Amino acid sequence: MAPPVTHSVTIQPSGHRFSVADDATILEAALDAGINLPYGCKNGACGACKGKVLAGQVDLGIAQDSALPADERVAGMALFCCAKPQSDLVLEAREVNAARDIPVKTLPCRVQALERVATDVMVIRLKLPTNERMQFLAGQYIEFLLPDGKRRAFSLASPPHADDLLELHVRHVPGGNFTDHVFNKMKVKDILRIEGPLGSFFLREDSNKPIILVAGGTGFAPLKGLVEHALHIGIKRPMQLYWGAKNRAGLYLNGLAEKWAAQNGISYTPVLSEPAAADQWTGRTGLVHEAVLADHPDLSAYQAYVCGAPVMCEAALKDFTARGLPREEFFADVFSYAPK
Repeated sequence: MAPPVTHSVTIQPSGHRFSVADDATILEAALDAGINLPYGCKNGACGACKGKVLAGQVDLGIAQDSALPADERVAGMALFCCAKPQSDLVLEAREVNAARDIPVKTLPCRVQALERVATDVMVIRLKLPTNERMQFLAGQYIEFLLPDGKRRAFSLASPPHADDLLELHVRHVPGGNFTDHVFNKMKVKDILRIEGPLGSFFLREDSNKPIILVAGGTGFAPLKGLVEHALHIGIKRPMQLYWGAKNRAGLYLNGLAEKWAAQNGISYTPVLSEPAAADQWTGRTGLVHEAVLADHPDLSAYQAYVCGAPVMCEAALKDFTARGLPREEFFADVFSYAPK
């Protein structure tokens, strides 16, 4: 079998360029190149990824007539989720540059997997309907819409390119109705309703500043999405991850963070506030944001992403800006527990 032929694609009006093999869709290649074209279903049904072919030829693929009617095909429109290049291309397309550019959806979902990674932490993986996808920026969150009208928010731990399953990290809060349900009653194949993506916490890709990531407990979840997205699109900015927990068990995906450090050059510093004797801990201790301060007398050249309890985020903002971090370079995802 002959190897695939690669074509050049230019997006207008931005001028962004990327390459795409003739056996891949334009959307797949754009997302792999870190260019956020809008999309909804990824199977030619919704029309969210529609754009115009200004120059070149494409195979329109499985685009459905309801999403790409005949008159639009004649006018040079295409659905980039299923269109494949047959030559070099110049395309006219809107790009997603901020959270406001992504539509918020209310969708059903199915519990695909439940993995208890610590005594009090459950990883939930959610599957959307076959004809639906949720586009999001690395670090955003979703809300569960509960039968009693209440909502519960959880950050997405999965990166945008892995949108076949939505990953969440849920900490058990004893007496909390929803987390009690997750740990005691939720089952694979349960059907839930969600809304998202939501939030202004996401990786700012237009900066060249080195990145400091600070997580407290399950605040690791959105940072996992940020790191995996940055690695996927090849961001070269230095990244330093500080993960704080009460004891060793609280670093529930410590092996993954160590893998990033060993294989991807990400600096990783775990910090325990109350290590148990059984932990045999020889690493850093104390408050996680204070470990950052100990390592960085001057933060003026950095960008910081901080996720965790309100008291940690507030202390980090106060102390990091006192060390020179510009206020506009501090981004926080504050985890507050909802009332029962």
